[in-house]
Amino acid sequence: MSTPLSRRAFLQLTLASLFAGCLPPKGSPDFAGGHSAPDAFSIVTPLPPVTTSLPDSLQPPAANKTAAEFLSAWAADNYDAMFNLLSRSVRSNVSRDTFRAGYAQAFTAATATSVEPYLLSLLRDGTQAQAVFRARWQTTLFGPLDFDYSLPMVWEQAGWRVVWTQALILPQLTQERRLALIPDQRPDRGNIYDQNGLGLAVNGPRVIIGIVPGQLVDEAEVLTEVSRLTAVPPETIRNKLAAARPDWFVPIANVSPEVSINNNDLLSSLAGVNRRERTARYYKAGELAAHLVGYIGAIPTDEQQNWRLKGYQGDELVGRTGVEAWSEDVLAGKPGARLAILNRDGKTVFDLARTDAQRAGSIYLTVDQVLQADAERILGRQLGAMVVLDSRTGFVLAMASYPRFNPNLFVNGIDQATWTALSTDPNRPFVNRCTVGVYPPGSVFKIVTIAAALEKLNLTYDASFYCTGTWNRLGDQFVKTCWLKSGHGRINLQDGLTQSCDSVFYDVGLALHEINPNILPDLGRAFGLGKLTGITGVEETTGLMPDPDWKQKELGESWFPGDTVNMAIGQGFLLVTPLQIAGLLAAVGNRGTLYKPQLIQRIANPANTEQVSQPQIVGQLPVSPENLAVIRTGLERVVSGPRGTARKAFAGAPFTAAGKTGTAESGQEQPHAWFAGYCPAESPEIAIAVILEHAGEGSQAAAPLFRQMAEAYFDRQTE
Repeated sequence: MSTPLSRRAFLQLTLASLFAGCLPPKGSPDFAGGHSAPDAFSIVTPLPPVTTSLPDSLQPPAANKTAAEFLSAWAADNYDAMFNLLSRSVRSNVSRDTFRAGYAQAFTAATATSVEPYLLSLLRDGTQAQAVFRARWQTTLFGPLDFDYSLPMVWEQAGWRVVWTQALILPQLTQERRLALIPDQRPDRGNIYDQNGLGLAVNGPRVIIGIVPGQLVDEAEVLTEVSRLTAVPPETIRNKLAAARPDWFVPIANVSPEVSINNNDLLSSLAGVNRRERTARYYKAGELAAHLVGYIGAIPTDEQQNWRLKGYQGDELVGRTGVEAWSEDVLAGKPGARLAILNRDGKTVFDLARTDAQRAGSIYLTVDQVLQADAERILGRQLGAMVVLDSRTGFVLAMASYPRFNPNLFVNGIDQATWTALSTDPNRPFVNRCTVGVYPPGSVFKIVTIAAALEKLNLTYDASFYCTGTWNRLGDQFVKTCWLKSGHGRINLQDGLTQSCDSVFYDVGLALHEINPNILPDLGRAFGLGKLTGITGVEETTGLMPDPDWKQKELGESWFPGDTVNMAIGQGFLLVTPLQIAGLLAAVGNRGTLYKPQLIQRIANPANTEQVSQPQIVGQLPVSPENLAVIRTGLERVVSGPRGTARKAFAGAPFTAAGKTGTAESGQEQPHAWFAGYCPAESPEIAIAVILEHAGEGSQAAAPLFRQMAEAYFDRQTE
């Protein structure tokens, strides 16, 4: 006959069984990502069960509350709240900063992004208690990692408090051990190609030409010859050498193996010049498409922590701008690494997790390298931008901005003098004027205004206006002029667009304001202005589509009739990007479809899979087919009509086109010059927007560049 168990023994056995059921066996693959941790996960011996002679404040719910608060604070990264729950003895030996740093260092090593702890159970013996909880660490490199913990607590006058040790960061940690991320292998960076597979940013064999200052014999000759071969100015080389120790190898520039071989005799004869081979990033076309491709560079000090949480060591070169930055995850691949517990001597005690390296992918852009080179050649050294879109898909075929920069300058670490010169250049060579540059659109905006006249005022193409060269319907103190000082005389609405008569659009703007001052801003947004286009791979800005609410909020002023009148001719507070204007003209040309501009054609993943971009429709112009036909005819006559503002620039052109000139006030003596349009006029393939800063009349400065770009496109199609 069996002997009955006492209540005390029964509770001990039950709780011990409960703990055994909650915890996987020691060394189980359920722990630490499937790797054994021999001494990490011991089962806590149950404490004696609860007695009933203590006050209610000592009963388990109070201890449960402290444990729950501690874990909730951890999940919220509230280390101050956690520290406040520690026992007096712990807080007398561990500072708040040390406590916080312990968790931060472990999180960084594990590439952890969050932790999800939850209580499993709790035991108490008088003034001591022990909770058991599980925590899931979400990590970038290793995925989710689960750990089981014991949380000891003690009763103090203020309530239950945590008896903290390093084991509450990770069960395997002690004062003699630390957590470390051990990198195994980092894959080579993926390449960036144009739509035809021509390399724009590639990895390849390069030769570093460098100088050891202490070995120099004839410094002047070395500086002259090395500068000639690398295109690095002699003064820049001299500054690098001055900052180095005599025995340092000072890298000057990467060159191709061919350059090294072809100049072998010379380089070998120059005392102090050394060469080293390496695989390095190489921007084959130099400045070509620099604003699109971007560049790689060192991780800044203030970003180190964020990059370490992604599994980087901190000394890598990473994408800093353009597609290099946007597709960093694809181009960098995933490094191989292991998460290990090290002893005081730095030797591995055991591994918690391991991940293998994953090969990098490559990016194919929608741009055509030949067309991109044409666009940059045609734009030349004029401040401004040129955007070429496929009007049938929204794909970017070329995007040129001047001034530019050479991404190769950053591969070896740019010197301070060069960086200072670039970053302080008032012409801002790092700014992609196509997507970040904002300008008043001038008369190009009259496309939106005539659409409002046709749709909202119910005017017809032959609605009559009269232009004397001056316009005073806002009062004699607010007299405005037309660009044609002598006036256009009697003129209809459609011809007003073709001849860009300001007086016609002043009248339209005032009429719209009298109905509703929000009509024109709302229609502008429907044409894609004042908001992001959604392009990926490069930075962009919204521009500004002002309205009465905006003016009241930002300037504390009411919206006046003059504001709408100014907007009607593309002036006032209105600001647009060249990419937005190109998209607008593409939509007019394709009869109303607004496409999302796209720069990324496809992403080639290492697993032999591809993500291929498809055209994405983001809207339809709110204009009837009949009214859109009126606008299109007016734009065709800008180019080919007897009084079109761009007829001279397109005389004898071997293709048909439609577009709009624009001359926008810039705040300086010379206005900005615009021309934007599409071609062929009857069945458009491309839309082009050209903006030249402070260049004068759009018809004289920008329209000829549009024509040259269109000719380059059609020549490309016949190759």
